[in-house]
Amino acid sequence: QVHLVETGGGLVQTGGSLRLSCAASGRTFGSLYMGWFRQAPGKEREFLASISWSGTSTRYAESVKDRFTVSRGNPENTAYLQIDGLKAEDTAVYYCAATPRTHVMMYSAESTYDYWGQGTQVTVAS
Repeated sequence: QVHLVETGGGLVQTGGSLRLSCAASGRTFGSLYMGWFRQAPGKEREFLASISWSGTSTRYAESVKDRFTVSRGNPENTAYLQIDGLKAEDTAVYYCAATPRTHVMMYSAESTYDYWGQGTQVTVAS
C-alpha cells in the first residue's frame, strides 16, 4: 500500500500563491506517476495536473495551465503543485493521487490512479 499526504493548503487572499506538497510512503514500487485534482463544493472532482516519475512529462488542464505548475521533489516519490494568482474559484479541496507506473496514457482520469491523499483545503478570500 501507498500512503499519500498533502500539505500546504490554507487561507490566502486573491492574487496570492500557495505551494502544495505531496509525500508518498509505504510501497512506492520504486516510482510513481502522480497527479493533482481538486473538488469544489457541489462540483465533481477536477483534474489539474500530472507528472511522470522522471519529471520530464507534465500535463495540465487547459483552465489552469497558465497559473499552476507541477514538479517532482527530492526524493522522487514527492510532488508539488505551485499555484499562483489565486482566484476565488480556486477554493476547493486539493488531492494528490498516484499510481505505481512509470507512465500513463489517460492522465486526467481518476480511474488511472490507485492511491489518493486525504486532501488539503485551499480557501481564497478577498
